[in-house]
Amino acid sequence: MNLYDIDVKDMQKQDVSLRDYEGKVLLIVNSATRCGLTPQYEGLQALYEKYHDRGFEILEFPCNQFLEQAPEDNEGIKSFCQMNYGITYPQFDKIEVNGEDAHPLFAHLKEVKPEDKENKETKGFLEKLKELNQERKGSDIKWNFTKFLVNRKGEVVERYSPTVTPKELEEAIENLL
Repeated sequence: MNLYDIDVKDMQKQDVSLRDYEGKVLLIVNSATRCGLTPQYEGLQALYEKYHDRGFEILEFPCNQFLEQAPEDNEGIKSFCQMNYGITYPQFDKIEVNGEDAHPLFAHLKEVKPEDKENKETKGFLEKLKELNQERKGSDIKWNFTKFLVNRKGEVVERYSPTVTPKELEEAIENLL
């Protein structure tokens, strides 16, 4: 399967072909509005503002699978993100990223990149997930704000742990642009 063969839905539940993003560098992220990592929205918006004019897009997919930390409907999520973080990049319909009902996009991303690239905070974060009885196995998305970096050819070049901040991605993004 090719990434560009996948369709998603925008926040108004209209079909969007990922082919619309062909030739761009993409950062695909699952998100949540009520998570300890929610402040990463600020960093994501900063990346978008810095690199969008050079062919960079962020595709954000809210997900309520992790302790129900994205309980709002699409309109509530969009409003929260705009009011609190000034989000202007594309946000999409809330989806599931793990299990039988995982969206085909995330099933594809996990198949291509089954392991996270980590940073120094990842180990402590994974220990905390164990304590919360939220440990994930195999290629499962571990938590909100897992990020996938995609080159202009639609190839997934890296998968980043939720603790990897948007700022830490700048060099990798620069290299692809």
